[in-house]
This record gives sequence, structure tokens and C-alpha cells, in this order.
Amino acid sequence: MRQYNPLTPGCRVALVAPSGPLKDGDLDRAVANVRTLGWEPFIGSYAEAHEDYFAGPDNLRIADFNNALHEDDIDAIWCLRGGYGAMRLLDQIDYDALKRRPKAIIGFSDITALHCAIGLRADLCCIHGPTARGKLTPFSEKSLRAAAYRDGQPAGDAPNARTLVPGRARGRLVGGNLSLLAALHGTPFQPNYAGAILVLEDVNEAPYRIERMLLQLKLSGDLQKCAGIAFGQFTSPAEDASLGGNRSIEAVLAEAASWVGVPAIAGIPLGHIDEQWSLPMGADAELDADARRLTIKTL
Repeated sequence: MRQYNPLTPGCRVALVAPSGPLKDGDLDRAVANVRTLGWEPFIGSYAEAHEDYFAGPDNLRIADFNNALHEDDIDAIWCLRGGYGAMRLLDQIDYDALKRRPKAIIGFSDITALHCAIGLRADLCCIHGPTARGKLTPFSEKSLRAAAYRDGQPAGDAPNARTLVPGRARGRLVGGNLSLLAALHGTPFQPNYAGAILVLEDVNEAPYRIERMLLQLKLSGDLQKCAGIAFGQFTSPAEDASLGGNRSIEAVLAEAASWVGVPAIAGIPLGHIDEQWSLPMGADAELDADARRLTIKTL
């Protein structure tokens, strides 16, 4: 896959909201984050719009996104937040604009939908990293800077992870938010899992729901096509007492890894957490499950 153009000091980064609406203070924090990384913010015209659980109606959200793709003096797009709504825009994105001028698209969670679609339709890597309104810790800033500037290693050792299936694997990075991947399954925007290193995370999902989504990937045959799996964080799991029992997410992930039998680890710094890696989705990577290490090979 093609790499996005590397960001440089002083470049202009568009702040747009293709999914959920902002809360008080979000935009100010996003602008500060852009400047912390040495860039100049360009605020989308409708970034602060609000309609129901969207950051404005579809036509305004896609207008902001496509405008940032069309403007030659915009070097990248940093999505302000996740939430819900990006899937509604997938058939309206100007993918040809990204083919002409490949720009980095940064975000995670609901932004997984954009990453998958852009990877398929524009053959372009995207950055699975913090949303612009998020808290940048020194750890997350260092990783994002490495991924965006394409200078350094945005991933590496994950000492708090655990080995589920030993071994080493190499392939392009695919994945992101498990709920979005399940929602895209069977659509023209589902990613190609063949030979991939699959990275997954989610939030507010009960263990049985995590299992059901992983089982969907298995029953489709796509999970078995992966060369390796690196599970991130599955934070704030919901509960459903009506099912009985209390099977852990750890047990669910371990079983899913056993279904495939490829090198797999769980607990990499990826997901709805402050200290997270920024991963260039679509880039070539190597997973060493024994060493609990994920290394980006092409950046």
C-alpha cells in the first residue's frame, strides 16, 4: 500500500468531526495538541456542528472531510473524535483526491471505518492513533510523532502484553475497532485479512459480545487468513447478568487465538486509553509473540 506524505514542522492539519459531536473544551484541546506536534491547525467549517448523536448532518460532515482532501495547503486530517457516524460517509468520500495527493488520516475507534475504506479505495495507509481531542501523554505523543513524521518506530516492545500463541509473523497491519470491523463485514468496505497482522481493540463491550464478533470473523473464514494477531485493550467491559457466569475477556481472546493458531499476543497499548501506540494501518509489520513486540517495517 502507498504511504501518506510525511508531516513536517509547520504543516497544516485539518480538524474535522466525521462521527460524533464535540463536548466543551474538546476543540481547544485539539488545537493545542496540533500545535504541540509542531503543526498549524485548520478548523473545519462544521467541526462544532451537532445533530442528534452526530457532529452535524451527513452533508456537512462529508463537506468538511472532502474539503480537507481537496485543499492543496492541507497536509493531513486529524479526526476530532470517534463516537458514531463515519460509516454513513463511506460512499461519499472523494477517494480520487487521496490518490492524487496522499494525506495522513489520523484517528481511531469509529474512525476505523474511514481507515478501512481509504485503504481499499485509495490504497493508502492511515494512522490508527489518538483522536485530536484526546489527551496526549509523552508516550502517545512520541508514537504519534514517529508515525506522522514517518521518522522512528511508533510501536515496539509491549512488556505488559501476554503471549497467547508463540511464534513470529510478518504482514501488513489491518484492523482497529472490533465493532466497526464486524459492522463492515460483508460490505464493499471490509478489509482484506489475507496474510495480515490483525490488531484489535474495543470499549464498553461485554465479553460475550467480543466473542460473538470474533466468532463472526472466524465463521466467515477471514480470521483464519491472518498471519498474526495483536489484541489491544478492551476497556470498560459491560456486563449482562441475564446470561449468568462471568467469563473474562482474557479467556475470550485466548480462545480466539487458539482457533487460528497463528502467533498472537494480547494487551498491546492500543485502544481507548491515554498511553497508546499510533499504528500506520496497511504498513508492513512484524509480530514477535515470544518477545511481545510489534515492529513497523515500512514507514
